[in-house]
Amino acid sequence: MKIGIISDTHDDLENVHKAIDLFNDEDTNYVIHAGDYVFPGVVREFQNLGAKFIGVLGNNDGERSLLLKSFLDIEGELRGELGEIDLDRLKFGIYHGTSKEIKEMLVNSGRYDILVCGHTHIRESTLALNGTGKNNKKTLVLNPGTAHKKVASKSRAFEESGVIIFDTQTKEYRFVDL
Repeated sequence: MKIGIISDTHDDLENVHKAIDLFNDEDTNYVIHAGDYVFPGVVREFQNLGAKFIGVLGNNDGERSLLLKSFLDIEGELRGELGEIDLDRLKFGIYHGTSKEIKEMLVNSGRYDILVCGHTHIRESTLALNGTGKNNKKTLVLNPGTAHKKVASKSRAFEESGVIIFDTQTKEYRFVDL
């Protein structure tokens, strides 16, 4: 099964359309959005997605009731600030990543095979060992960076515009530029 992962779209409709086209071309079964849609209308653009759409809230998502309505309008699922899904015997946690401490707690909990985050606008793929003794488990942390257009800046905040395609069978993933 293929999973599309996107985050921090920040009203960028052009890149949202590119991402949707990519997810449809890749025949993704699910698309996970790790928050920061900003404008609820961005969510409605995902109605053309050929996959199940699941998301969580980010720190720039102030119009929460309108975001929820947009998700309901397109038959997507908005899971609040923390989402969980089980796909192909893998447990996914979805958290925007606003609090570094909460993110670390989720990684160290040993609860998830994959933790999908956003917030930093920087791509991340980290395999973290957590738990103790017989309960040791590895959690793969995936952050696609931002889906917002690349912008030249002194920080890396908008340098890497892209998404992730994850295969649940092989557990392989790749970053794709938008």
